[in-house]
Amino acid sequence: MHTKAVYQGSKGLVRAGCAVLRFNFRGVGTSAGTFDEGRGESDDYRAALEFMHTRLPGVPLWAAGFSFGSWIALEAGAADSRVSVLIGIAPPVQRYEYTATLESSKPKFLIQGDLDELCPLKDTRAFYARLKEPKELVVIDGANHLFEGKTEEVGDALEDLLKDFDA
Repeated sequence: MHTKAVYQGSKGLVRAGCAVLRFNFRGVGTSAGTFDEGRGESDDYRAALEFMHTRLPGVPLWAAGFSFGSWIALEAGAADSRVSVLIGIAPPVQRYEYTATLESSKPKFLIQGDLDELCPLKDTRAFYARLKEPKELVVIDGANHLFEGKTEEVGDALEDLLKDFDA
């Protein structure tokens, strides 16, 4: 939640007109619980979607995440009929299965650094090629996995992609 790329991405989404909920998965920061290899974290994400749906009834839900969280967000969002847009920042596409995401016809937006040492751009491009339309990939030049020195560009990219988007 305190990752600078997440913070700047959230700011970009707010500038685009989104209500944003940032949270830590179980066992991260001061959150209770322990890492559950995606199972419990998927439950956490679905609980967050339910919270936003209850808190803002009638408002379209968009699912977004960074790194491991992008896998959780893309998969949970693809499977939830209330979610209309999927957003992944530095998704670790070579490490996890993205079955629901690959089958989804929901709009998908990916943000990737061209120097990402954990999630290589070539893997993201291959994954992107397999996604159904509509989709868009933004590559941030000179950005590593944490987008060090480039975090504001994450927020700017999301704002530019989504400010006029109507899901």
